[in-house]
Amino acid sequence: MAVVSEQSEQIVIADLNNPLHANAMIEVLNHYANGIMGGGEKLSDFTRANLAAELARRPNVHVVLAFIDDEPAGLVISIEGFSTFSCKPLLNVHDVAVVEKFQGRGLSKRIMNKTEEIARELGCCKLTLEVLEGNKVAQNAYRSLGYASYELDAAMGKAMFWQKYL
Repeated sequence: MAVVSEQSEQIVIADLNNPLHANAMIEVLNHYANGIMGGGEKLSDFTRANLAAELARRPNVHVVLAFIDDEPAGLVISIEGFSTFSCKPLLNVHDVAVVEKFQGRGLSKRIMNKTEEIARELGCCKLTLEVLEGNKVAQNAYRSLGYASYELDAAMGKAMFWQKYL
């Protein structure tokens, strides 16, 4: 009979001045960027070389990392904002990624729960995020965590996420 060892999982708030955490963030984010949900292109050399340092300089950025058997497995990158209607901070979940070989284990829910802990410690009134219409797996995970589409008045419809490149 084969012995099956249990994998060790660590979920940590990243210190991006720590090369281990910085490299893990870049590795997972690059994996995500290169996949269909991330646009299908690897991060640029510039981004890989500079992102950790740029994020480390911004106290309003929070990164949660997941490791399985010391291997980078997932991340959440969130950025503080402010709700004018509530007059309180909010936390926008900017990136959520789980490396393909670790998907289907509920890891995204655990790293999102850690991000929610951060938001509560910051006194945030809410968490926000964007999700692609075609990413039904992520939508189901977010719904199970209590997220819903945003609207103030049903007659005006749901909020839409737009962008303009500069």
